[in-house]
Amino acid sequence: MNETGFVEAKALIDGAKRIVISGHLSPDGDTLGSAIALARLLKAYGKEAYATADLNALGKLGFMKGVEDIIPVRKLRHQRKKFDLFICVDCRSLDRLPPEIRGVVDGLPTLVVDHHDGEAGSFGKVDMSDASASSVGEIIWRFARWNGWELDDVAAEALWVSIVTDTGRFAYEKCSPETMLVGADLLRHNVRKELINDIIYNRFSNKAMQLKRIAWKSLHVWRSGRVAEVTLTRDDFRAVRGTKADAEDAVEIPRLCQRNEVAVYFYQIPDRTKEIRCSIRTRNNWNAAELAARFGGGGHLHASGCTIKTSMSAAKRMMRSAIKEMMKCPPKQLSLPTAKPDTKTNPEPAPAPSDSTATSA
Repeated sequence: MNETGFVEAKALIDGAKRIVISGHLSPDGDTLGSAIALARLLKAYGKEAYATADLNALGKLGFMKGVEDIIPVRKLRHQRKKFDLFICVDCRSLDRLPPEIRGVVDGLPTLVVDHHDGEAGSFGKVDMSDASASSVGEIIWRFARWNGWELDDVAAEALWVSIVTDTGRFAYEKCSPETMLVGADLLRHNVRKELINDIIYNRFSNKAMQLKRIAWKSLHVWRSGRVAEVTLTRDDFRAVRGTKADAEDAVEIPRLCQRNEVAVYFYQIPDRTKEIRCSIRTRNNWNAAELAARFGGGGHLHASGCTIKTSMSAAKRMMRSAIKEMMKCPPKQLSLPTAKPDTKTNPEPAPAPSDSTATSA
């Protein structure tokens, strides 16, 4: 992320009064944490800033501080004042936004903040994205430091959730030395790290446990154990009255197979027809984003997703065919985007910079 993106983003924010922030459908920890933190930072900066999301799709993330300030997407159209800037976090496609927000932000100047691999999307007046960053939360932390903005405990904890969930608790490829420094800085703000870890990774509702049991029963392993799949159908979700958020981590089940290199989780959203979602995880240099891109999706090198608008059986045939084709040739050596070290970055507590020469990460 070069400083030009920060300068342009700051100019766009300075010219706005009322700002709405949203991410993709079914927000994950990075999406929700980034939106909450950015709204808090912008309010402290003197802006009317509001994060919005489908509160019914938060799942266990509903415990987060700052959720009470989120505007439900269904109430956006009832806002008395119009917004004059849209900030899109963790998403580069209008198609992945909640349907309720698309009409509200249509025509607004847009700032995109994302960290997924691939080219920038087709919308957004300013793009403050960085594919080398571990998460959107890390980019927002850098932007806050560059501006000299102070984090409060709520914003810091939201950024912690963002980074922890998108780095697999500081274990994935894009977790850099700088990411660890960001985490250390956030821990200076009374982050409830033990509670967050316990709720996100160790506690599951009865609905989630029932869906996991169904997913385990669906486990299908092929190609000598190198490929594994699990499936949850529309009827499975309806049987336990569960939502996508209750089975967010079902893709981890096929990944547990000892020889697994490609894991796929097929699922249907209960209120959608002829639409199959696929979460893909890979190891050993197989490119999950490239596989997902064959179906119009994308994401990260080893964690991506896509939507296939067909029946479950047809979607499985198509995905299996694509996997077989991909695995005919040895995987390419993948090079991860890397950020150049910046000796100016200083996560130690210090007086906030007051002008445009503020520390840039």
